[in-house]
Amino acid sequence: MDYAIRASLELAAGGPEPLTSERIAAAQKIPVRFLQAILADLTAARLVASTRGREGGYRLGRPATEISIADIMRVEQGFLADIHGERPEDLDYPGVSRELTKVWVAARASYRSVLERVTLADVLAGRLPDDIAALLTDEDAWVSGSNR
Repeated sequence: MDYAIRASLELAAGGPEPLTSERIAAAQKIPVRFLQAILADLTAARLVASTRGREGGYRLGRPATEISIADIMRVEQGFLADIHGERPEDLDYPGVSRELTKVWVAARASYRSVLERVTLADVLAGRLPDDIAALLTDEDAWVSGSNR
């Protein structure tokens, strides 16, 4: 997923001219063969367009302002948040764990509230929507749970 987002950012930064997989791989330090599989997935999802031939390569399939981080993540991993390959709302826990489904659904909603609203263009410009940028001002945002 990280590679797919980084490759998409490279394409967004490259403008309308197609970039070769080798150029993207070198710029982002991604193994070429792995990148080619990712680009095939993104092309199938129409987030990326490919052009064959000597002047060919890859470019974004839509403007960077219209491609969210969530769009890319869904191509590479399916659901934004799943539990053992299932959607949170499809889980049915027994007994004392019954309310856990609500925790997973709420966590997914939180995750989506960021990832669906941040576009490739936002990342390239170094600007996030104000309410998302505000999340970064909490010093706990920068500390992993195991370090608290």
